[in-house]
Amino acid sequence: MTFRKFLFSVILLGLATQLLAQAEPYPSTYTRLPSNPVLIVNATILTGTGERIENGSLLIADGRIKQMGEGSLKAQDAEVIDAEGRWVTPGLIDVHSHLGVYASPGIKAHSDGNEATAPVTAQVWAEHSVWPQDPGFNRARAGGVTALQVLPGSANLIGGRGVTLKNVPATSYQGMKFPAAPHGLKMACGENPKRVYGEKGQTPSTRMGNVAGYRAQWIEARRYIQDWEEYEKKKNGKKNDKNGQNGKSGPPKRDLRLETLAAVLKGKILVHMHCYRADEMMTILDMADEFGYRVSAFHHGVEAYKIAGELAENGVCGALWADWWGFKAEAYDGIQENIAIVDRPEGGCAIVHSDSSEGIQRLNQEAAKAMTRGRRAGMNILPEHAIRWITTNPAKSMGILDQTGTLESGKMADVVIWNGNPFSVYAKADQVFVDGALLYDRNDPARQPVSDFKLGQQLGAEQ
Repeated sequence: MTFRKFLFSVILLGLATQLLAQAEPYPSTYTRLPSNPVLIVNATILTGTGERIENGSLLIADGRIKQMGEGSLKAQDAEVIDAEGRWVTPGLIDVHSHLGVYASPGIKAHSDGNEATAPVTAQVWAEHSVWPQDPGFNRARAGGVTALQVLPGSANLIGGRGVTLKNVPATSYQGMKFPAAPHGLKMACGENPKRVYGEKGQTPSTRMGNVAGYRAQWIEARRYIQDWEEYEKKKNGKKNDKNGQNGKSGPPKRDLRLETLAAVLKGKILVHMHCYRADEMMTILDMADEFGYRVSAFHHGVEAYKIAGELAENGVCGALWADWWGFKAEAYDGIQENIAIVDRPEGGCAIVHSDSSEGIQRLNQEAAKAMTRGRRAGMNILPEHAIRWITTNPAKSMGILDQTGTLESGKMADVVIWNGNPFSVYAKADQVFVDGALLYDRNDPARQPVSDFKLGQQLGAEQ
């Protein structure tokens, strides 16, 4: 072997090793279901981009949005669905769900959302608790939900990684895992962690203990990054040292907790922060500046309206309830105009989330409540704008807006046909498409998947 060939083989081996190290250890195996072209005509279309198309047509083929516009489109071999009097939207997206990790029925055996054994459990991944047979996934799909982020609970300061799923029937969570979606890191401030660990006589037991706990973790994560960078420099220096004078030094010990936190600091994992009070959200924004990461969204945020300008300035979304408030002290100062105020024209990003196996079934109605309260406060909120709260903005905060969340040519054909205005209390999803495949049809029992768990066992069957 010539030296050139040897050097080339060494380079290839190094690249292969690097790629294997960077590979997703639990990769998505999701494959879109086969589907035929579909042409929806005569519909009122809310694109999720702020546009409303009357008497519109939408062509779906090969799992993607192909064409869309006013009037008629022509497509050979496409099934035509006449949606006269009906509305079409992007598939709904829930940024805050616990389906699969707090599965139904709600029994202890299905309580897998909080690893409440230490204040920081950044090493755990929610996907490793997801039970794909949870009947809640099917109920959510019947409500128009085509994608969702499943998060750990909020017992811990840092609860672990969340996972983004396509809402499709599957045997494994990998079969639901949204391809190439970034992980989210669930963090929590306020009452929950200080209560959970204070009652155990542990730290944190105060809000100042909460903040000290986060900061200590980010300091460790910085050191972890530096240790690996120094190792790589030494390793590269050793390769260039013909006399081998650099000596031997192994890599730092791999730490799953710090690995997750380091990925946040590098911008590879998005921070989703459970936080209620405005003052605490401001503290978290300062901490993010201190350590050089970004908060993707504050979840629950009943006082987000007090700092709507600061959220917009920092590019942080508010993932909020329409009207939950007052169930504990930090939730007391909520108002029903919260979402409308956070959704300010200058860079605001408001999201309606569920945090509920029931609320996820009617995200459209939750958005309708927020829209109504905004209108009563004098804000002119139209359906073509409010739909963004449950499609576009959650997709943005989850890092998947380039693939879904709006009806635009080339994007995934995640589409819902509603029996009327989706912001009506009488609205129901007639048909739900995921990547162009019809996975729910209100009028066709064959298109209403049933969880294996719901099938049960036949009693008295012959042996």
